[in-house]
Amino acid sequence: MDDRVSISISEGVADVRLVRADKMNALDQPMFEALVAATDRLSKEKGVRAVVLSGEGRAFCAGLDMGRFAAMKEKGGNGIPGGENRDLTVRTYGKANFAQQAVWGWRQLPMPVIAAVHGVAFGGGFQLSLGADMRFLSSDARMSIMEIKWGLVPDMAGTPILASLVRDDILRDLTYTGRIFSAQEALAYGLATRICDDPRAAALDVAREIAGKSPDAIRAAKRMLNNLSVDPGPALLAESVEQQKLIGTPNQTEAVRANLEKRAPNFAD
Repeated sequence: MDDRVSISISEGVADVRLVRADKMNALDQPMFEALVAATDRLSKEKGVRAVVLSGEGRAFCAGLDMGRFAAMKEKGGNGIPGGENRDLTVRTYGKANFAQQAVWGWRQLPMPVIAAVHGVAFGGGFQLSLGADMRFLSSDARMSIMEIKWGLVPDMAGTPILASLVRDDILRDLTYTGRIFSAQEALAYGLATRICDDPRAAALDVAREIAGKSPDAIRAAKRMLNNLSVDPGPALLAESVEQQKLIGTPNQTEAVRANLEKRAPNFAD
């Protein structure tokens, strides 16, 4: 886990860092495993009262590792997180599958989580930021629901969280187009809590403030606020069902090939 995600704990705050800086913290199999392991560890860690999640290097998280898309191009749909032939509809973590748990696990933690986002948070990286209770962005941060670029849909627990944050038409716009949007737009849409000169420093300051409150009350508040949302189970399953239908289809494979070959796609109706 240490070569993908590091955790240091001080004064009740867990400082969690994605440490694959040379790849802009892209999501490969070890990164998925490390994220799931990190939430499992923190759920049992005594004395942790708040968590800050951030990325080292130039970006928070650039999304799915390009090697997975290369595998899709060559093998017609390989590259599913958690195993080449894994059934995405199988629930391995309560209501979530393996890839969803890398995001949903942060939502399930009993203590608040703040994502400090700089650089880019694209695709799966954007969904990872959604697992946090709050998102602090640098002014030059950029985000995207980028799955449509690859002929896919967001399937890492993003949709049930987005439905509680964003107007329906905005969500459809961002999902259908996959367009990149700025930190200022994210704030206007309800996807950013605040814009900061140094989002990680600001997140750590707020996390320390939270850690100074009664841990019983903070955890009770998170349980209460989580319960305001509708049951995420059907939405999580729907993500998996729709994604599984798309992976490896001719149009999805063509989307990947066209992007990797830097040409216009030729889709069939």
